[in-house]
Order: sequence, then C-alpha cells, then structure tokens
Amino acid sequence: MSNPPVKALRFYWDPISPYAALAFQRLPEALAGHSVVVDYVPILFGALLKANGQKGPAEIPGKREWTYRQVLWLGREHGLALPAQHPFNPLALLRLAWACTPEGLPPSRWVTELILEHVWRADGADANAPERLAALTERLAPRRQASDEQAKQRLRDATDAALQAGVFGVPTIEWQGKRFWGQDALPMLRAALDGDPWFASGAWEAAGERPAGLVRGS
Repeated sequence: MSNPPVKALRFYWDPISPYAALAFQRLPEALAGHSVVVDYVPILFGALLKANGQKGPAEIPGKREWTYRQVLWLGREHGLALPAQHPFNPLALLRLAWACTPEGLPPSRWVTELILEHVWRADGADANAPERLAALTERLAPRRQASDEQAKQRLRDATDAALQAGVFGVPTIEWQGKRFWGQDALPMLRAALDGDPWFASGAWEAAGERPAGLVRGS
C-alpha cells in the first residue's frame, strides 16, 4: 500500500497576535491523521493592516477589551496569559525568528513555539524587555544577529509575498491556494483536508465572487 500524499501547508504568524498563539497550540489536533509538512512563516501584521487601511483589534476601544477577555477564556487550557504591554512592537522577535533560519527555509516549529511562548506564556512580562530578549536569543542560538540586514530583508520579503498571496491577517493557514484565517477557522481547514465535498462544489469560489452591495466612502 502506498503512503498518502504529503499535504503542504503554510502558517503565517506574528507574535503580536494571541490568535496566532492559540492556533499554533491547536494546529496538531486539526492536522491529526494527515501526512503534512507545515512552513511557519513570520510576517509583520502591522504591514498587512497598513496595506489594507485597517486598525488592529487592540487599537479599537471595545474590541480591545473583548479581545483580551476572549483570549484569556480560550487560552485557559493552554496556559496563555497576557503580556505586560499589548500591542507592542514585534519587530525584534520577528527578525530573531528569521535570524535563526537557514537561507531558503522558514523558521522551524521549535523556533515558532519558543517565540510565541515568550510572549503569551510569561504572565505579565514585557515581551521586549532587554533581559528577556537576551535570554531568548541565547536559547535560540540564531545563525546571525537579528539586527543584520539579511534578517530584516527576509522579514520584508515574507510579508510582501504574503500580501501578494492575499493574506490580510494572522494567523492564516494556506493550503492549495486556499487561505483559512483565524484560529476559529481550524475546523474548516480540517474539513478541507478531510475532503469535505463542499470544497469541490464551487461554493468556495462563488463566495469570493459575490458583489458588494455597499462600499463605504464611495
């Protein structure tokens, strides 16, 4: 009996997103029983927001408070906790992720896990505290300095490629040209991997072609 084909997925993330941390924790369950390879691709969420003229959830009063409440509730079983400041500047962590990675490859799951845990499992700690960043850097043992131009450029390239692919938020998981946004899309991703006939019915494509009834500001 031949082995099942390996399914190649791409997981776009930014450590600023609690939903990326939640999705990362729950991804193995969603992929259970499938032969998969996952590329973990760090990108700058703020650049996606800027490109689309949007604000992040934590920048909108009311939505900010709801986001934190929901994240704490959802993250109970995984031990997720809020950092001291949020939102914060994630550039140092994103560049560190790319500094750990050989040319031509994305960061490993281990690198991704340590960086997300650095932010979302250290209750009340500052994600950018110099002593914490130094300790994380020592543990990761990057191949180059996170401040090197190569690490910065790889982050820019990954973010630009994500935008060109149609990624507008994190986490986004891409498989066979389909993009599943948010940790709450994991059941939908699982259905697609399982061969749910809905995905072959044309409904996915039809939903993307529906006309807008109202365009604000026009």
